[in-house]
Amino acid sequence: MRALAALLLVLTALAPAPPIAPGAVAPVSRLAPDSAAHWVPFTLTPGNQISFTATLDGKPVAAILDTGLSYSVLSRDYVRKAGIAVTQKGHATVIGGVVPLGWAATHTLALGGLTRTGGEIAVADVPALAAGGGGTVDLLIGPDLLAGYALDIDYPAGRFRLLPSGQLPFRGASAPLRTSPATNVYLTDGALGGHPLHPLVVDTGDGAMLTLAHRTWQAAEPDPPPMTSATSYGLGGAIVTGLAIVPALRLGDLVARQIEVRIEPPGGFSDAIGAEGRIGTGLLQRYHVLLDPGAKRMVLAPGPDADQPPVRSTSGLLLGFERDRLRVMHVMRGSPAAAQGWKQGETICTIDGQPIPRDYPDNALSTWSVGTPGRIVALGLCDGTTRRLTLKRFY
Repeated sequence: MRALAALLLVLTALAPAPPIAPGAVAPVSRLAPDSAAHWVPFTLTPGNQISFTATLDGKPVAAILDTGLSYSVLSRDYVRKAGIAVTQKGHATVIGGVVPLGWAATHTLALGGLTRTGGEIAVADVPALAAGGGGTVDLLIGPDLLAGYALDIDYPAGRFRLLPSGQLPFRGASAPLRTSPATNVYLTDGALGGHPLHPLVVDTGDGAMLTLAHRTWQAAEPDPPPMTSATSYGLGGAIVTGLAIVPALRLGDLVARQIEVRIEPPGGFSDAIGAEGRIGTGLLQRYHVLLDPGAKRMVLAPGPDADQPPVRSTSGLLLGFERDRLRVMHVMRGSPAAAQGWKQGETICTIDGQPIPRDYPDNALSTWSVGTPGRIVALGLCDGTTRRLTLKRFY
């Protein structure tokens, strides 16, 4: 439900590694001998990002774990408030466009059993929507910190840890894993409908299950299932994607069932980085996951809901939560909301007469938009008018 309620949220960025600035200290990373005991608790944001607390220069920072970034990113807002100097300004290609990029020196950066001293970190704007919609995010942790280790993500328990590469703390289906020499992101291979997907980005910062390049979708699904539309938010802004559900995706030894697929427009981000697409937390959260590019493997042990069908919208409204109201961010193609003439930007203040609660993303009230077909929902707009929407299955 999360990805539909709060939109698809993507953080993948492509940026060159910076030279060490004059006077900067080359980074040194150290994993504690007892790193296996250093579990980091996390929560999933409304957009499915792994949200936790890291430590930067001795201070706690709100962080997101993102294997789809080329390098870790510090929020420009945090940099301003902390008075951190930014150098080596440039630009980076990201989902949604091109964004300004800088670099800042750090003293220490720690998460779990890992501590990095010295070095620099990328600096960019991290909009609230692109950061999961769950509050302010200061830091995005990427492969520059993670790739030398095995990343053990226990989604069912809401915790992760870093281990020495080569360890195998649990058993499951295996798939290949490596880092891209060009972009530094995590890569695997898969197949859809017998069509090879080589490579796929493994992106823990992406809230979706599977996103494919337009050309890849056409090759894999010449007779596609019913489709609609969705919207995605990256560091560079919003894009509109196609949306469909397919019966299976193969990743190495694993056959994952009932997969929601987002289809990028022609010339999208996957094309820009030479990938077939990416898998995200929408899929990974069904499993206990080990990501170990050093050992060239990804291991996935299914959780209790691994083969459950994805939640489908029956309203056609993709909504952003804003304290006491919902804002329409996208009206899905062919949906009941589209037929009724709903528009992007409209705001909802009540549902069946109930005001929008502060905990809306986790409240049972939020399930109305994926409710039983035929149900009639009274939606109170913030201008005082009310519309009745009949829910329907449309893709």
